[in-house]
Amino acid sequence: MMPSLYVVTIDGPAGAGKSTIARLLARRIGANYLDTGALYRALAFYLDASGIAPANGKNVAEALGGLVVSLQGGRVFVDSSDVTDKIRTPHIDAIVSRYAELPLLRASLLELQRSQAAEGPLVADGRDMGTVVFPKADLKIFLSATAEERARRRWKELAERGERTSFEEVLSQVIRRDGIDSSRALAPLRQAEDAVVLDTTALSIEEVLSRLSSLVEERLKERLNRGGRDV
Repeated sequence: MMPSLYVVTIDGPAGAGKSTIARLLARRIGANYLDTGALYRALAFYLDASGIAPANGKNVAEALGGLVVSLQGGRVFVDSSDVTDKIRTPHIDAIVSRYAELPLLRASLLELQRSQAAEGPLVADGRDMGTVVFPKADLKIFLSATAEERARRRWKELAERGERTSFEEVLSQVIRRDGIDSSRALAPLRQAEDAVVLDTTALSIEEVLSRLSSLVEERLKERLNRGGRDV
């Protein structure tokens, strides 16, 4: 019998396929899915819409004071407002990293993210899931892909939603965001020492899912063989 509580983390740069793969993997292995990127996007959307810039620390603190961000049925809410369809735009792509590097904002979401592990098996994706949020996760995955491939995926996604932008602009945003995410002082994007690295550049979604499903099964069997208990 597999453990009833375990955590799989999937980290990687923007456009590596984390959200898509994490959502599908969770469904395949019967786990809950935590889209941490959506949480940061929701707060970035709210603060930006309120005219509060990342540099305005006092106003950010006041705005976050009574704010409630939640995930309900795959939708993202800020207080009672469903912002799911408003947080996946090129504008939010361009600003979310600046907000996400704020210590106050990251601290406000840390316990919310960790609390999800008590609800059952969990697949969590983001930038620091395996290094900061769940450093003792049962399995840590780091997905990568070339900047060009990641930009191509993002450009295609935007086009399918009817949002017109050039591939060159999307590539520029991807490269710029890589720099911000990797160089920020707090919880920078980096591969956990014990993470399994998978380059998805030339792989189909099904190929990635097949490999990760096998890794999850192998890791959980190893845990049981070691006499591991539910946590």
